Amino acid sequence: MFIETVTPRFGDADGLRHINNVALVEWFEVGRNPIFRMFTPDLDLSYENWKLILVRTEFDYIGQMLYGEDVEIRSFITKIGNSSFIIGHEAWQEKELKAKGKAVLVYFDFINQKSMPIPNEIRAKLENHLIIEDNK
Repeated sequence: MFIETVTPRFGDADGLRHINNVALVEWFEVGRNPIFRMFTPDLDLSYENWKLILVRTEFDYIGQMLYGEDVEIRSFITKIGNSSFIIGHEAWQEKELKAKGKAVLVYFDFINQKSMPIPNEIRAKLENHLIIEDNK
């Protein structure tokens, strides 16, 4: 599991101090950065070197997040396929789960515009962060 701490910006909140839903999209992306580095350590975004494409995201809002308190973003792998994998995300504030979500990424060749099998050495790194979710 990877843990990143995010300090909400003033612009992330509305007039009631609630965190706006678009902030979560950015925070979960920050949580994916350590996983991106497994594939491209220097985060080089060139077509030749970047090999991931985001194909799906989803979010569930569980509780209110408020401006003025840091948010802990937890990211982990929930499933690994042949060419795709799923990242689970959680947002915690004041030791309470406030939101959760998933992102599906595909190992992708941008030059040839096609998915590719995840290399074994990267698959092994992903497996080190695999947490099977309880879907009850």
